Amino acid sequence: MAGVWGSRLARSHFLGGFLCGATASGLAAIHLLRKRPKQAPSDSLTEKPPKPPPLLQDEPLIEPVLEKYGFPNAGTQVRYYTNHALSYDQAKRVPRWVIEHISKQKTLGSADRKHCKFRPDPSISPMFSAMNEDYLGSGWSRGHMAPAGDNKYSPKAMAETFYLSNIVPQNYENNAGFWNRIEMYCRELTERFEDIWIVSGPLTLPQMEGDGKKRVTYQVIGKDDVAVPSHLYKVILARRSKTSADPLVLGAFVVPNVPIGFDHQLLEFQVSIEELEKMSGLVFFPRVNKIEDVRDLCEIDTCKLMSLEEFTLYIATRKLRSARTLERLEKIMSELQEKEIKPDEYLLKVYEKKKGELATQKPTEAREARAG
Repeated sequence: MAGVWGSRLARSHFLGGFLCGATASGLAAIHLLRKRPKQAPSDSLTEKPPKPPPLLQDEPLIEPVLEKYGFPNAGTQVRYYTNHALSYDQAKRVPRWVIEHISKQKTLGSADRKHCKFRPDPSISPMFSAMNEDYLGSGWSRGHMAPAGDNKYSPKAMAETFYLSNIVPQNYENNAGFWNRIEMYCRELTERFEDIWIVSGPLTLPQMEGDGKKRVTYQVIGKDDVAVPSHLYKVILARRSKTSADPLVLGAFVVPNVPIGFDHQLLEFQVSIEELEKMSGLVFFPRVNKIEDVRDLCEIDTCKLMSLEEFTLYIATRKLRSARTLERLEKIMSELQEKEIKPDEYLLKVYEKKKGELATQKPTEAREARAG
């Protein structure tokens, strides 16, 4: 070691002396340059001078080993389905986000949810998947992020929305009520916009507690500890048509995972896209200039959800279509009468058509319907 340091010290003294000498006398520098060995003549005027020898490294080369056996895999890669895609949270057993595309054509068709069943996503390891048993008796419903009703054009697309990777624990009244009304509003938008992209997902937001400190706490359900979100979000991006010069419209909404009555409207839960991105840690529609290229959805459109009466008629119409006996059909109509809600023309047409179908039903089929 002493020899190395002595060599370095001698070299530094030599260089220092050389630099001082060169500064003191230009002639000495010229004399040194003249003593350089002659180089072979160049074949090209553009030939580069020879590279200097590499500098000695004080530290030895270390073989890179960080990635030798791979980095942790969070399973958050994008998973693709017929009409939706998602990123999955393996720790919480719920999606981080789900994106879907809807149009008028996709909301029409014969696909029926009665043929669909909730089940684990076959692309997700059972180690990280929620199970139906986690929800049973938990007090929480299985809430779709990409709803089944957006995929009536395709039985396969509808069935895939029942994978538990697309489901979060949701308050039942919220799922069947306010959140359902938002989904219906999105389908209503297809009357005015040709293409609609929707991103939905759960949030676990910090809450102020009694000691004045914010904390993130959430319930988990079942043996798989499926996380119950405190809130749900939905981002809606709509385009008039492929050829329209109109700007895109965008709306972002955050809804608490609690019962919300019919006296509340969607506009009350609107947030800026920047706020939601901060809450979620996600950047939505990153290829869109969300400052210059979009307009506020609720300024361009109504953002008005169905009233209680409209919603009740809608639900009654769905029940009429799925009625399997004349007794059930009449019970649905009597329930409307008890609620003092007058059937509209469309509901009455559905009622008469279904009544005719059930009246011609064979006795055996009717008995099986009552039994099943």
